[in-house]
Amino acid sequence: QVQLVESGGGSVQAGGSLRLSCAASEYTYSRYCMGWFRQAPGKAREGVAALDTDGSTSYADSVKGRFTISQDNAKNTLYLQMNSLKPEDTAMYYCAAKLGGGYCYTYSPQGYFGYWGLGTQVTVSS
Repeated sequence: QVQLVESGGGSVQAGGSLRLSCAASEYTYSRYCMGWFRQAPGKAREGVAALDTDGSTSYADSVKGRFTISQDNAKNTLYLQMNSLKPEDTAMYYCAAKLGGGYCYTYSPQGYFGYWGLGTQVTVSS
């Protein structure tokens, strides 16, 4: 089973940028739907961005135009480039994988994603 390890979180001022990375223990390209999720204190975990096996992407409305999900197949690494960060982006960010493609959206049931990392904290100050 694939193991996922996130990195790249940190503290940044509003308007700044961060790039999160998710290193997978095996080749994920065209095999797994990959997603980024986040959970702020006191709030439910929500989908942020998803990347399907055919390369199609899905974004939450709150991050469209600011965040970009991508994958380096040679490195088995998923990225989330986050620009124009806002204080409301403050959360623990998780990488997740769903074996197989299809129905790979930010609003897909989180139970479909069978593999999760431990998360990386992002804090945006105003």
